[in-house]
Amino acid sequence: MGFLAGKRALIVGLATERSIAYGIAAAMRREGAELACTYQNDRLKERVAEMAQGFGAELVLPMDVAHDAEIHSAFERIGSAWGSLDIIVHSVAFAPREQLAGGYLDSVTREGFQIAHDVSSYSLAALAKAGRALMEGRNGAILTLTYLGAVRSIPSYNVMGLAKASLEANVRFLAADLGRANQDAGRGGRRRLPKDADACRGGHAAATQRDDRGSRERRRLSLLRPGLGHHG
Repeated sequence: MGFLAGKRALIVGLATERSIAYGIAAAMRREGAELACTYQNDRLKERVAEMAQGFGAELVLPMDVAHDAEIHSAFERIGSAWGSLDIIVHSVAFAPREQLAGGYLDSVTREGFQIAHDVSSYSLAALAKAGRALMEGRNGAILTLTYLGAVRSIPSYNVMGLAKASLEANVRFLAADLGRANQDAGRGGRRRLPKDADACRGGHAAATQRDDRGSRERRRLSLLRPGLGHHG
C-alpha cells in the first residue's frame, strides 16, 4: 500500500504523456491516490480523458484557469462526487509566444504581462480559494511547479521569469494562510526541462508547515525518482 492510499488528488495541467503533470499523476497513482483530472478546452478533452483512464480517474473535468466560473464548476463537481479533497497539483504556466522571443524589454507588453501572471500565478490562488473548503481538516497539500528563471535572468524566458517569481511569492503567502488550517502549499522545481518533459523525470516539493507550537519547519517530499532528469 502506497503512502497516498486513501488520498484524493486533483491534477490541473495534464496535457501530454511527456508533461510534468503526467509524471506527478503517475507517481501519485502508484502510491495509491485516487485522481481527478482537468482539461483546458475541447481540443484537449479526448487526449486528457484517455490519459485519465490509464490512471483509473473517473472525474475528468473542463477547467480553463483563466475563468473563475469554470474553476468553481469543477470544484462543485468534485465536492458532489467526493465530498472532500486532499491534494491539488497546479502544473499550469502560459505566456503569449511573442513574449518569449528576443529581449525582455523588446517583447514585454502590458497585455502579455497580465496574461502571464494571471494564468501562471494567480491561478494557484484561485485553485486554493475554490478548494479550501473541500480540504479543510484533511491535512492537505497544494503543489505547484517553478523554474530557475524565477531567480535568474534566462535568455528569452522574459516575462515568464517574473510570473514564476510571483508564483513563488504566492506559495509563501498561501503557506502562511493555509498553515493555520494544517494544509501545505509547496513548490517543486529543479533545473532546466523542455516544455514537454519526460514522464519519468521528477522533482521535489518543498513545503512549509506549521508544527504544534505554531513555528514553521521545512520538509521535502520526494514525489518522483530524483536524478532522472531536469525539472523546469
